[in-house]
Amino acid sequence: MRATGEPQGLKALLATHHAPGRLDWIGLRAERLAPPRSVRETALTLSGLEGDHGHPGKRAVTLIQAEHLPVIAALCGREALAPEVLRRNLVISGINLSALRGQEVWLGAARLRFTTVCAPCSRMEKALGQGGYNAMRGHGGWCAEVVHPGAIRVGDRLTPA
Repeated sequence: MRATGEPQGLKALLATHHAPGRLDWIGLRAERLAPPRSVRETALTLSGLEGDHGHPGKRAVTLIQAEHLPVIAALCGREALAPEVLRRNLVISGINLSALRGQEVWLGAARLRFTTVCAPCSRMEKALGQGGYNAMRGHGGWCAEVVHPGAIRVGDRLTPA
């Protein structure tokens, strides 16, 4: 409800977030099957992350919700899970990434558009053990395309555009 007691419309509810998100981790893979290398900063280009093998276009960058890491770990019978195991590029905390589907966001000096769900790949069964693939279903994160290139660094805010 608004301060006046009137209910908010759905459009206003969909645009309202508790707080901005925060970039907690950046991972780059020099080639397709290479293990991710953690970095503190990089640049987002129209092709994806500088230093990453990437997939230009709608899958240029992959993001995962930090709050989902403990869920995936629990579903795999683990106490914790390092982000590099999941092979996503960016770990974001503090904002519901699913609520940003189809929207554009600012991350540091760059602008991204969330495009599609980032489904787990069959390698998750090996990386996480039996049932790893299913543990990630619904928690695999999002793919995004780069709308406006720019520098990003751990600690940057993620805000709807």
